[in-house]
Amino acid sequence: MPPLPDVNRWPELPFAAWKDTCATLHLWTQIVGKIRLAQTPWINHSWHVALYLTTRGLTTSPIPYQGRDFQIDFDFIEHVLWIRTSDGHFRQLMLAPRPVAEFHGELLAALAELDIRISILTMPCEIADAIPFDQDTIHTAYDRDHANRFWRILLSSHDVFTCFRTGFLGKVSPVHFFWGSFDLAVTRFSGRTAPPHPGGVPHLPDAVAREAYSHEVSSAGFWPGGGGPVDYAAFYSYAYPAPDGFANAAVRPGAAFYSRDLGEFILPYDAVRTSSDPEGILMEFLQSTYEAAANLGQWDRTALECARGEIGKPPSRR
Repeated sequence: MPPLPDVNRWPELPFAAWKDTCATLHLWTQIVGKIRLAQTPWINHSWHVALYLTTRGLTTSPIPYQGRDFQIDFDFIEHVLWIRTSDGHFRQLMLAPRPVAEFHGELLAALAELDIRISILTMPCEIADAIPFDQDTIHTAYDRDHANRFWRILLSSHDVFTCFRTGFLGKVSPVHFFWGSFDLAVTRFSGRTAPPHPGGVPHLPDAVAREAYSHEVSSAGFWPGGGGPVDYAAFYSYAYPAPDGFANAAVRPGAAFYSRDLGEFILPYDAVRTSSDPEGILMEFLQSTYEAAANLGQWDRTALECARGEIGKPPSRR
């Protein structure tokens, strides 16, 4: 009998059960992310705005401010939002059911108490029919258990994505969390420029989308779901621009499929969670969908790839 998956690393997360918490948490991460955006010099592909996984949640990493640095951390074990400064001061907000408008106001007030005064654009990004943060009294839900489960899935996915990332010598993104689209992602680049992105993302300037997709990519990630054709947690993989034949490429594992509505390959999270080897089938998905993009797009795989990384051993070309 095959071993059972580790439910602590790959817990159940049915979207219907936590969709209200998911919506609220998405907006809270946007507020924190926009604070980082307001203080951080631009890095290509908007890498300067992302959040990062920690052993307790998500972090901005250090943010410069008038000769000091500060950092904002979501702690999904104690359910606290920490604001810490490089000169030893801190404030905290409890993560609990509350309106987005209240969270927004209390966070900016806590920053002001630390002599950090920042203003942000209050309209959420990449969300249709969005409500400005300071006016949003609709989204109030926060369930501790589901928030913790979401973070544990992100952390487990982060470990696999990080291992996958090591097999590429070309330009590759960090494994990071984008608060706009509310997903964990890692992206490989062919090195060639791409046609201009058409834009049209809700509440996101077209110039930002064009810069993000200025070069050919194969990108993969994890998304918790949220309506549309995929209303459940899933892993995804897409190419921009998608080469001819990409939609019909044979990928692994068998549970993966191409969504023509989304224009990307999808692997339902439950197929990973219930597998006897979750890490193995997720790696299969990442590798096979990348190979489809790279082969059909005629990437220079010999120059771009290396053996997957090992501890204490420098990488070598294949």
